[in-house]
Amino acid sequence: MRLGAVIITMGNRPDDLRALIDSVSAQDGDPIEVVVVGNGAPVTGVPEGVRTVDLPENLGIPGGRNVGIEAFGPNGREVDVLLFLDDDGLLPDKDTAERVRRAFAADPRLGIVSFRIADPETGATQRRHVPRLRASDPMRSSRVTTFLGGANAVRTEVFRQVGPLPGEFFYAHEETDLAWRALDAGWLIDYRADMVLHHPTTPPSRHAVYHRMIARNRVWLARRNLPAPLVPLYLGVWLLLTLVRRPSSEGLKAWFGGFREGWTTPCGPRRPMSWRTVWRLTRLGRPPVI
Repeated sequence: MRLGAVIITMGNRPDDLRALIDSVSAQDGDPIEVVVVGNGAPVTGVPEGVRTVDLPENLGIPGGRNVGIEAFGPNGREVDVLLFLDDDGLLPDKDTAERVRRAFAADPRLGIVSFRIADPETGATQRRHVPRLRASDPMRSSRVTTFLGGANAVRTEVFRQVGPLPGEFFYAHEETDLAWRALDAGWLIDYRADMVLHHPTTPPSRHAVYHRMIARNRVWLARRNLPAPLVPLYLGVWLLLTLVRRPSSEGLKAWFGGFREGWTTPCGPRRPMSWRTVWRLTRLGRPPVI
């Protein structure tokens, strides 16, 4: 089971990046080839043997990761599984790669594994980092319907079959778009509490484009992937949830701007999932209206 790792960086966390690469190099088993993509910034200070790709502009999170995938050949075919890790993360356990190998070898239909993200100081896992509705117990592993973008492993056969991450999303919901396409193709997704990435606790709203992007991409996600009758239901639920959460007036204004943008701009190819997949999502505890 050949593993590779893709790390994207904007060059502003060189010490964290080096520590992450060292933690990947320290993994038990066969060496993991690492590709670091400089997303609009040159990559410097990485150990010898680490491959780098410098992009002249920031392509966003999915765009940068797609470049990293292709660095391993078309659809990443030079390896069997790719790890995607945030550049300010760290693998604290040396057996994580071996756990990944065993998980994918044991189940040929397993397409994606989502790691548990834990704060390095407290060990706590934020509720939003557990990719299911019943998220009160982050130590419980389970089958899920989406995954965490900066702490996961994907079988490269998934990319060959369903395509890459949606580069046009730039930031937010790109994981769910890939997850829904993978589930529709028959793949399985697991959340594994025993595969840990240390990552500082941070609010998602630290990104300046947060409110606009989550709204625009939520609309794109629905338009691209859901059967037509579910599109207004799904987006209506998210509209109500957003109002209940009472974002700031500035945040709400950005959210509605993004929501409008999602309807008035191209979203990419529309490939609605089958109703069988809708039922699968429902049985897994997350029907595609929530």
